[in-house]
Amino acid sequence: MKGDRLEKLNKEMRKAFSEFIERESNRESLVTVTRCDTAPDLSNVIVYISVLPSDAEDKVISFLNRRRVDARTHMKKRVISRRIPQVNFMIDYGEKNRQHIDQLLKES
Repeated sequence: MKGDRLEKLNKEMRKAFSEFIERESNRESLVTVTRCDTAPDLSNVIVYISVLPSDAEDKVISFLNRRRVDARTHMKKRVISRRIPQVNFMIDYGEKNRQHIDQLLKES
């Protein structure tokens, strides 16, 4: 799949997964979908999330992994694609590291 089409697909998937998490979460923690990375052959998508407070990350990841099939079904209804990828959720450590660096810069 071409780069521009893949970027648009990732953007649409990010919106769909954000809607799903907003609808299904218990609102005890703030969960943000930071980005989606789809394989060029549309076999897999990795959904990167950030969680506040950070001590709830394990609970959120386990919840999302249990609801992976429901998230994929929700995405199927929202995103038009010839193939629907398998879904994996991961913590976005790049975003977490960026926030840590910002905090260190403010302190100095």
